[in-house]
Amino acid sequence: MTPLRQRMMQDLQLRGYSDRTVEAYVRAVAQLAKFYHASPDQLTEEQVRHQELVYAALLREAAASVQTLAEDRTWVGGTPGILAVLHTWTRTMEYHPHAHLLVTAGGLASDGSAWVKPTHPRFLMPGYALAPIFRAKMRTALSRAELAQDVDPIVWAKAWVVHVQHIGRGAQAIRYLLRYVYHVALTNHRLEKFEHGRVTFRYTHARTHETRRLTLPVDTFITRFLQHVLPRGFTKIRYYGLLSPTSRADLERARHVLELHAVASSAPASGTATVAASVAGTIIVVEPVALPATRCCPVCQRGALRLVARMLRCRAPPA
Repeated sequence: MTPLRQRMMQDLQLRGYSDRTVEAYVRAVAQLAKFYHASPDQLTEEQVRHQELVYAALLREAAASVQTLAEDRTWVGGTPGILAVLHTWTRTMEYHPHAHLLVTAGGLASDGSAWVKPTHPRFLMPGYALAPIFRAKMRTALSRAELAQDVDPIVWAKAWVVHVQHIGRGAQAIRYLLRYVYHVALTNHRLEKFEHGRVTFRYTHARTHETRRLTLPVDTFITRFLQHVLPRGFTKIRYYGLLSPTSRADLERARHVLELHAVASSAPASGTATVAASVAGTIIVVEPVALPATRCCPVCQRGALRLVARMLRCRAPPA
């Protein structure tokens, strides 16, 4: 046993950790050292930050891939809004980093005058077209960070998987993502028992949706759980496209265009609405004119509403 390992074990024992917990921590550090081919006391902060760099690239390049295809008129022809969430675990807590993206069904035209719907009504863009773009962007990002040499060349020759699914208005997807945003890899209510040095927890099978149970040795359980602890200060929810903090003006313009289109669509056919809006193919073109002078109050259904001014959203002042 090396002096470094012995000192680590003594420090953990002084803190009151059990023998199995100490063994799990030592094994985790040993695996880290094996990955970097160096002793733990020789690892630099830059080497440990590799995880943060790769996670950030995963979210950034996934969103950039969607934006690349969205700008092509073959699929959309505008700038969409994208919410990206990092997810690192499977239902059995195995290590599987991937990104979930919630994307608007369409985008704002480059001149800001129209909201462009997808060219194909049934889907936004195909996964087979996104996959090679995402793979190429990840390879470029890792090469720029000088990390590509640590990746097996076979990875770049394999076909990558990008799953694209229509989710309606997104309410169900938001509820799905909330489990990853505010929860850790395993919540307490899924833990069932700990006996004879083994931990049992339950999970829902992805295909059959039935409840199953998995029992692991405590050191394996702790190792799996610690794999999903993110680097300190890492932001696992990020916004791109129209939802980017730097695109506030474009986001407000997109809302304005869609609101005007909604008003024009709800106006009676025989009426003389002051909003000039038309739908040409898949492009909603809205002229920048005023809203109708009178609108019925949605609460009392009696009073009339009149638009006085439009206030742009802004961030709260720093605390």
